[in-house]
Amino acid sequence: MSSTIRFDGRVAIVTGAGVGLGRSHALGLAARGCKVVVNDLGVATDGTGQSSEAARAVVAEIEAAGGEAMAHGANVTDPDQVQDMVDQAIARWGKVDILVCNAGILRDKTFAKMELDDFRRVLDVHLMGSVVPTKALWEHFRQNGYGRIVYTTSASGLYGNFGQSNYGAAKTAVVGLMNVLVQEGQKYDIRANVLAPTAATRMTEGLLPDQVMELLGPETITPGLLTLVHEDAPNRMILGAGGGCFAETRIYETPGVAFADDELDPDTIAARMAEIRAEEGQEIMPGAFAQTTKYARMAARRRGIDLPDEG
Repeated sequence: MSSTIRFDGRVAIVTGAGVGLGRSHALGLAARGCKVVVNDLGVATDGTGQSSEAARAVVAEIEAAGGEAMAHGANVTDPDQVQDMVDQAIARWGKVDILVCNAGILRDKTFAKMELDDFRRVLDVHLMGSVVPTKALWEHFRQNGYGRIVYTTSASGLYGNFGQSNYGAAKTAVVGLMNVLVQEGQKYDIRANVLAPTAATRMTEGLLPDQVMELLGPETITPGLLTLVHEDAPNRMILGAGGGCFAETRIYETPGVAFADDELDPDTIAARMAEIRAEEGQEIMPGAFAQTTKYARMAARRRGIDLPDEG
């Protein structure tokens, strides 16, 4: 079957690309013609240690298959190291078109037992490790009038997972980052999306039975990643992926209830909670101001005030 989604002439940076999902993403991009910067600090799952062997091994795989790639061991939280990575990619290939933020670590404990340093470290790698590379490329994308960004979230952040308050907080934070950058990048054809993978990697090793892990290989997720970074990619999508299955996660808001001034007390609100939470008519808010406008109009109608139509 011929490949209609191609990345010939495109350049991508993939962070955390030495193993697991990142490696699969780098190989998948390269197989369809993309030049790839394989970034990996080479740390253990908890962020300790450092080695560039894994990144170089992925580059060797790509080159052996006829592709082009370079390794870079930048710490994604270090602006100077990340800028050096970006500069080297541009010096070699003239530009960067795609950023895939995949680097991450785990330091799982219940919130009661977790040290604040472990909370900060996980937040730093997952959130700032997405912010720093994006910042290093943002003006480049704006000037070129093109950019594709994918951040990596998790069901632990979207839905919660026991013992992962640090990881969950960080993984939800990148969704907020994506939401804003979609708006700020739209006129420059910079599109941002989020991938929510469930994969059998060293970060999930031991958490699921072997039989289940066999179904969740990284290669079952990478095709979804490729759809999020190609020329006709969607924008502002949270794509769930695992075992060759894909779904979209959406954040909805119920229609809500407008209360009169004399009803604004917690007893009344609690008594009408079922109405507040009623799902019929729920909608996606395209931005924060849309919610503000919604509440203003609801409150105005409640008081018999006519507001001018939008636009």
